[in-house]
Amino acid sequence: MALQNKYNTFAMIADYHALNFIQNADKMRSLTEDLVIDYLALGFDAKKNALFKQSEIPEHTELAWVFDTITTVPYLKRAHAYKDAMAKGKEEDVSMGLFNYPMLMAADILLYSPDIVPVGQDQKQHLEFTRDTAEKFNRIYGKENNQIFKLPEPYILKEVEIVPGIDGRKMSKSYNNYISLFAEDREIEEKVMAIVTDSSGERPKNVFAIHSLLKANDELEKIYEENKGSYKKLKEILIEDLKAFIKPLREKREKIASDSHLVKRVLEEGKEKARAVAGPKMQEVKRAIGVTS
Repeated sequence: MALQNKYNTFAMIADYHALNFIQNADKMRSLTEDLVIDYLALGFDAKKNALFKQSEIPEHTELAWVFDTITTVPYLKRAHAYKDAMAKGKEEDVSMGLFNYPMLMAADILLYSPDIVPVGQDQKQHLEFTRDTAEKFNRIYGKENNQIFKLPEPYILKEVEIVPGIDGRKMSKSYNNYISLFAEDREIEEKVMAIVTDSSGERPKNVFAIHSLLKANDELEKIYEENKGSYKKLKEILIEDLKAFIKPLREKREKIASDSHLVKRVLEEGKEKARAVAGPKMQEVKRAIGVTS
């Protein structure tokens, strides 16, 4: 969230991407509202920046189609989601939406001419696809001093490039190995006590990895040295630190959720800010490809 004070920030609710996994209208509406509240509770400044729904900016899908016309099937087969499905023998379950998502993602990014895009290490390929697509479009349709799309740089925070889950894998809802940022105390206790530990050493690696998201390394070194080999004690310390970190976030979220009109207002304002940028960029694209004068 610190970047929003340095940059003009666009944050998107990727509801069209979510159709690949959520095909229930009520659930989609509920999750969208929850996500907006989450952003605000975590400190997103919706007055200074734009928080909007992908589905309310038609330029996203329009530009994705333009990118489709310059992108080959073999190229899209390099995407992680497609390769994972193939490795699991589930090619028949791959929808066109899932197969083609890198082009919609490229449109999501390039419409706003960003300098940087915050990503995790596992998402770096997404930005590589985006940069490749921008370069190809510029090569085909740009002129010497009129490159349509800026090539954004990935912004990866080293300390959180991969957030560890309670089982040692990357933290993910699909693995059910996560600790919610708004978890109740009981859930925190249960999740931490369920962290997979390694009996081969005196320091529980997975506990330490999650703890390092909350405290400086020199402070943790002292704690783990003083409690060497006491896995239960170290988990209890992590529980207390997580409770102290999460409680104010949870309370702020509850307050925001009590305003029944806030989500609608934030999304409406965000839509206007996003369209003010996406609309002119799409007109520039249309002129470049020759469908308008």
